[in-house]
Amino acid sequence: MSDHAILVKDVGVRFRPYLDRNPTFRRSIGKREPRVAEEVIALADVSFEIEKGEAYGIIGHNGAGKSTLLRVLARTMRPNTGTVEVHGRTSTLLQLGVGFNNELSGRRNIYLGGLAHGLRLAEVEDRFDDIVEYAGLEHAIDRPLKTYSTGMFARLAFSVSMHLDPNILLLDEVLAVGDESFREKSLHSMRELLARAGTIVFVSHSLSTVEEFCDRALWLDRGQVRLVGAPSEVIDAYRAAVSSAE
Repeated sequence: MSDHAILVKDVGVRFRPYLDRNPTFRRSIGKREPRVAEEVIALADVSFEIEKGEAYGIIGHNGAGKSTLLRVLARTMRPNTGTVEVHGRTSTLLQLGVGFNNELSGRRNIYLGGLAHGLRLAEVEDRFDDIVEYAGLEHAIDRPLKTYSTGMFARLAFSVSMHLDPNILLLDEVLAVGDESFREKSLHSMRELLARAGTIVFVSHSLSTVEEFCDRALWLDRGQVRLVGAPSEVIDAYRAAVSSAE
């Protein structure tokens, strides 16, 4: 059996955005086609592998393609070229609360999130109390989600994801919100997942967290892999490049 949790080979993603999404009346009458911008290369020939039991950080400036790459790994976006192999049950936090309904209570969103990720109703009910306790939201679980603070939202979303018992956890800046105690609780849970040979892919602008938590890091720059290696090595190279550009 392969020791790879994730294997990415020659992945490319391209976008062709339209400049005139809301055509003017004159353009509509003339039935002219909207102008198309130059093709955007979000990812170009990206290749890497992630081992089981590894915490893997992805860093880079805004627009480098980090979130696009994570969506490809989550299989919510299909690449134009290349292949992606994911060996394990994934839980994904690409944006906090994606799939949640702001008009519904925290209670109903726990059921919504669990069922959406393939749990049976009985399984959600078995885990419900643990999810609420972990999130620390006993006092607010029956309030509409739209009344939650960003930190409360983060705690609920992360708690639901961790109680799905994933083998692979995909995170996009999830630890950038919430208070320090919740951040430490989250990191502890993530370390427990790694101890069970689980795998974590962690996109973050917090270089110190990547250096502290991850086994390896990947620097993505304009859709291309610049460097893969020990977090300290990759982060030093990234910081040097940022300093020279300034």
